[in-house]
Amino acid sequence: MTTDRPVNTPTKPESNVGGRIRNLLIVIVAIALSVALFLGLRTQTNSVSLTQLDKDSTPLTVAVSNNKPSLVEFYADWCTVCQKMAPDMAQLKQHYADKLNFVMLNVDNNKWLPEMLKYRVDGIPHFVFLGKQGEAIAESLGDIPRSVMASNLEALVTGSTLPYAKASGQVSKFSAPVSTNGNQDDPRSHGSQVVN
Repeated sequence: MTTDRPVNTPTKPESNVGGRIRNLLIVIVAIALSVALFLGLRTQTNSVSLTQLDKDSTPLTVAVSNNKPSLVEFYADWCTVCQKMAPDMAQLKQHYADKLNFVMLNVDNNKWLPEMLKYRVDGIPHFVFLGKQGEAIAESLGDIPRSVMASNLEALVTGSTLPYAKASGQVSKFSAPVSTNGNQDDPRSHGSQVVN
C-alpha cells in the first residue's frame, strides 16, 4: 500500500488570496453584527418603563389634595398598549410636570380596587382627568395619540373643556375583581359590589 501523497494533504491546495478574502469577509460581518448589537442594546436601555413612570408619579392622595389638576392612568406591566404609550407619557409628564399631577395606578394591585370600580375600569390604559379639587372631568380609554393627549392636558391645565373627552383607542382587556372584601358567603352581601 504505497501512495504518492501524504495522508493529511488536501487534494487541492487552497490559494492564499482566497483564504485572505474569506477571512476579511468574516471580520467585516463580525464588525457589522457587533455594531448592530451595540446599537440595539443602546436603544433598548433608553426606553421608558412603566415601573419607572409609576415610581416617579404623584401619589393619588397628594394629587386629589394639592389643588392641581391630575391625569390618572390605570395600567398594568403586561399591557402592550400601556408599554407602547410609555415614551409619549414620559414626554408629556416632562412638559406638564409643574402644572399637572401624573398618577399611575397598577390594576394588578388590589389596593386600587375601589378606584377601579369607581371609574369603571374595564380596559387599559384607562385615563381619568381630574380637576383641581379632585373631581372627575373626563375619561379616555386605550391608545391615545400624543397630540390628542396633549390637547386634553392643555385644556385641563387652562380649565377649559377637554376637546377629546371621550377619546378611545386600542385597549388591553381587564376585568376588575367585583368585591373589595373576601367574604362572599354571606347572602346579604349580594349587590355590595355594585357601585353607582
